[in-house]
Parts: sequence; structure tokens; C-alpha cells
Amino acid sequence: MATDSNQTYGWCSASPQSLHDKIRDDLKLALRSKDASARDTLRQILSEFPNLTVPIVLENGKKTTRVKKPDEITDDDILDIIRKLVKSEKTVLQYQDAQSSAYLELLEVYLPRMASENEIRAWIDGNIDLAQFKNAMQAMGPVMKHFGKLADGKLVKKILQTR
Repeated sequence: MATDSNQTYGWCSASPQSLHDKIRDDLKLALRSKDASARDTLRQILSEFPNLTVPIVLENGKKTTRVKKPDEITDDDILDIIRKLVKSEKTVLQYQDAQSSAYLELLEVYLPRMASENEIRAWIDGNIDLAQFKNAMQAMGPVMKHFGKLADGKLVKKILQTR
């Protein structure tokens, strides 16, 4: 997402910089450029970090959790946080009858690009023999296993229902 002064926010998984470091750098950039919207969004992401925990067993045998240390936080952990915030914002927008918001757009620039409908169809055509399933919906598992979080389950379901 570009700002007025041609500064960009966002992250690419091919980048050598970790997502955690990129968010911190972008927060510094937002603070310097007085971009309140970006500042608040990035702070919201960072405020979710204490929810990232690791299970541990105490000396007395009780199971509990502890907050992850900054060096234990992975890009996948942060992407899960961002996906949760995106889902929440989309729900809010749905109730407001709005299509998008600056908050949602900024969150989405940190997520990897989702697989398109054409990419999913092409992969299904090339890799899944739908004749081996009683119905096409049974192919949902292998398709989602291949694409993981890069494919929208609702879109995959729609594609399989048209087969």
C-alpha cells in the first residue's frame, strides 16, 4: 500500500527480511511519516504477539503455556495473526455493508498472494482424477492440502461443486 510520500508497506515471503522485522521497520516508517492509519494497524498486529504461546509442563506435572519470546515468533505465527485480523475486519465490514477499509487493505499487503480461481482449476485438472471419488467434493482434502492457506476454501468448494 503506497502512502502519499511514496513510502510502501508490505512484505513478500521471498524477502530475506523476516515478517517480524519488516513490521517493526514499517512501524518506524509510519511513525516518522506521521501515518496514523498505518501506525495503528501495525501496532494492532504487534499487540497480538502476547497471544502467541508455547505449551510447557511445570515441575509438578501441570501443563500450562508461556508467551513466545521474540526470537521464537515465526512468520507463520504472524501471518496467522494477520489472517485472524483480516477475517474479523471482513465480518465488521459485512455488517456495515462496506466493501473495504484502509485497515483491511494494509493488513492484506502483508499476506502472501492467494491462489486464483484459474490456478486452482488448472491444478485440479492436472493433478486430481475426479473419477476416483464418489463425488467431486471428496477432492477438497487433497486440493486444500496442496494449496494450504494460499487457497480460499469457499472458492475451492465452489470450483469442485461445478465439476
